[in-house]
Order: sequence, then C-alpha cells, then structure tokens
Amino acid sequence: MVRGVRGATTTEENDEKQILSATEEVVAQMIKENNISPEQVAQVLITVTPDLNATFPAKALRSFAGWTYVPVMCATEIDVPGALLKCIRIMMTINTNQQQTEITHVYLKNAKQLRPEFTR
Repeated sequence: MVRGVRGATTTEENDEKQILSATEEVVAQMIKENNISPEQVAQVLITVTPDLNATFPAKALRSFAGWTYVPVMCATEIDVPGALLKCIRIMMTINTNQQQTEITHVYLKNAKQLRPEFTR
C-alpha cells in the first residue's frame, strides 16, 4: 500500500548550512518515527518558501546511507500572504503496510503551528 508521510520545519536564515541541517533533522525523524528504509521510498518532494533559495534541500538526503537512488525533487511553495516564512516541507511517498492512522507526521520548530494535531 502507498502512503504519504509529511514533515516540515523552519530555519532562522536563508543559509545553506541551516537549510541542509534542518532538512536532515526532519527527514531523520520521519525515518525513525515510521521505521522507513530507502527501499520503501517511491519519491520525496521537498518544497521551500520563496525566501529559502541558498541551496537545494534535497542534498541533505544524500547523507543517509542507502538513499543514493531515492528520487528527490525540490520546488517552491506558493507565496501566500501571511504564510509561515523560512519553511521546508516534505512529502515522502512510501510503500508500507501501516494504516493511515499509524503514520507519524513530523513537524518541528515553527512549523509545529502548521499541523498542531501532529505535534508532541
């Protein structure tokens, strides 16, 4: 069965190291919380708000063992007035036997306000 795992986080600055570090942190937690192996992953879509353009956050996934062949794409979020700034959003599509209610979505830092029902 195919499921989507959501995650989001924010950075303080439009800085390559901050973007990569924040992306790595949220993806690592998504992997851990849902016991995801790279072989389960069909694709990962990463979006950033228009104020984050210092690097491609997808580069962070290459730091995970076995993720070399996982398809990853970056895009820019639509620029909605008043939306959360400096935000990185992840949509990971995985093959799993877990039910929809068993998936753990991960929201960190200021992104917790996006989906408070998923924050711990």
